[in-house]
Amino acid sequence: MGGEPKGRMSGKDESVFSKEALMGTQAGKDILKQGLLRSKGYKQFNQYKEKTENEFQGFAQRFIMSLHKAISADPSPNLTMKAFAEEVGSAELVPEEGQLDSIRSRLSSPEVLGDRVKRILNSNFVKMTFPVFNALFDGSSQYFNDNISEEKRNAVIDGHIIAIDLSEPMDRIVDRDEDLEYLEDYKFMSPYILAIARDKISQGGESVLKAFEEGFKDARIGQYIDVKLKSRPLSISDENMTDCYKKYRAVMGTAGRNMALNRRPLGDVFHLGMAKAGECVGCGNEIEDAIKNGSIKIPSWPLYFALNTGDVRRGFELTMAKSELYLDEAKIALDMLPERFQLKPFLEFLFLTVRHYNQYWYNELVRRAPFAEFEKRLPK
Repeated sequence: MGGEPKGRMSGKDESVFSKEALMGTQAGKDILKQGLLRSKGYKQFNQYKEKTENEFQGFAQRFIMSLHKAISADPSPNLTMKAFAEEVGSAELVPEEGQLDSIRSRLSSPEVLGDRVKRILNSNFVKMTFPVFNALFDGSSQYFNDNISEEKRNAVIDGHIIAIDLSEPMDRIVDRDEDLEYLEDYKFMSPYILAIARDKISQGGESVLKAFEEGFKDARIGQYIDVKLKSRPLSISDENMTDCYKKYRAVMGTAGRNMALNRRPLGDVFHLGMAKAGECVGCGNEIEDAIKNGSIKIPSWPLYFALNTGDVRRGFELTMAKSELYLDEAKIALDMLPERFQLKPFLEFLFLTVRHYNQYWYNELVRRAPFAEFEKRLPK
């Protein structure tokens, strides 16, 4: 739920991780060096990236089938929409009652539904998160000597990916920045996507579902603050930006926690690492969005810093400094990992890709230098 970063490794923006792009940042050069030396982190990371490429199609198919079944079997879509609107606290996120029948009949075609699901799965964030969750789950199972069925493993991982994927259509509905002709379909799909995520996550057990519900509630608070700041941009403060970033912290942190089935110490360590990495990527995402949309995002750290320093370029410099603070906190999680946890190099490499992503977009911004244009569009 809510405002997840739209960019990360693999997916729509292959160019961010091309050899040429990697040569352009310090973190990228480190990634290339590790690739040449075939470091442990590089090998672990690559193994999960390849695994994802092989398994992502299967995941997408399982998702489409579950969604098709849920939509077809619902005796009362109207009640489903009302309950969802109440839970997320916004009637704007569901279609008008008069449209329900026509949307449902359109989405009852598996081809049409498949098309919509593939659109929302074509997100760098979703594609990047898939290998990470697989790695965390395996590392945790190894550490706790679990004997978990493939079915339960898939259910918990799929459930969290689907919950994160829910933020794609919801972001598009709120931001109205892409897929405008499909927004009504997305509104109709969202309640069912959430129900499927819940059902799958619950297979991890009561404490796993409880952690998810708490995280989902926090994400909605972050999203609510985000929407409120959109209409009153000048009320932005460091306090409400921190609250707004709950949408990243809660979604990623909870998923991290639940890859260890909400057990200490790994549940807490994964939560810290993923929550802070999510916030770090949030900063890079705000830079990427500013370039793509031709103006500073409302709300965002670049906006907060630009309004307070009176200098747009400085606003972005300070956003990069903020992103480094988030990443330093994420790295504290690495120091908390138990000795016999075997996937620490994977996580170190992951954080390197996060740093490269941010540096890449910052360099791109400096190269294009649209600062005077951004200045004109600042809220007055």
